[in-house]
Amino acid sequence: MNAETARQLRLLDLQAIDTRLDQIEHARTHLPQLAELADLSGKAQLIDDQLVRSRTELDDISREVAKADADVQQVRDRVARDQARLDAGTGSAKDLTAIQHELVSLARRQAELEDIELEVMERAENAQSDVSELERGRGELTVRIEALEAARDDALRVLDAEAAEVAGPRSAVAAEAGDDLVALYEKIRSANGGIGAAALRQRRCGGCQLELNPVEIQRIRLAPEDEVLRCEECRRILVRTPESGL
Repeated sequence: MNAETARQLRLLDLQAIDTRLDQIEHARTHLPQLAELADLSGKAQLIDDQLVRSRTELDDISREVAKADADVQQVRDRVARDQARLDAGTGSAKDLTAIQHELVSLARRQAELEDIELEVMERAENAQSDVSELERGRGELTVRIEALEAARDDALRVLDAEAAEVAGPRSAVAAEAGDDLVALYEKIRSANGGIGAAALRQRRCGGCQLELNPVEIQRIRLAPEDEVLRCEECRRILVRTPESGL
């Protein structure tokens, strides 16, 4: 392929633009906030899972508390009714004696149920404490995540603005290089880590950074100025410059 020297030099300008755009894109995907956000998001998910389990446990225990309260209240109501009958003295002596025996039994039953109620209430208190602690930790984590997200968004806005500024002249530069040369450049660039064209400076390829051997240097010296050269090592387009050292 042949292309005027000016077109080939514009290819270096195009490469500079694309290299910076690639660097910006790399920076976008490797922001320090991203790794920390991923770590905190994982921790947040663990806390959320624990919260679901802890809240479910608290709900279950709360139902136990309600049942224990109801059982104790039922016995208390029965005691109150029996005590009222006993205090009123209504009924036969046998009935009153039976009520006295029942009150003794109810007192034992009430004591048993109140012990159960106390144990369940203690469990409920501990479960509530666990939920509160998890909610506190989740709240602190949310604040940290939101701050990191804001910092990430600020960094992305800066990078996006720079990318827009860098990419602005790309179409014009590509047009000056020419469709045929740009097509070759793009093909090589996609297969060589984003570098499709490199300057020859001080007998060294700017793409692979290797110094050209004397035979290759002599070949380049004899090549027409408009010949599009390729590096023998990396196969990138090799653009001659005043600093080529030929």
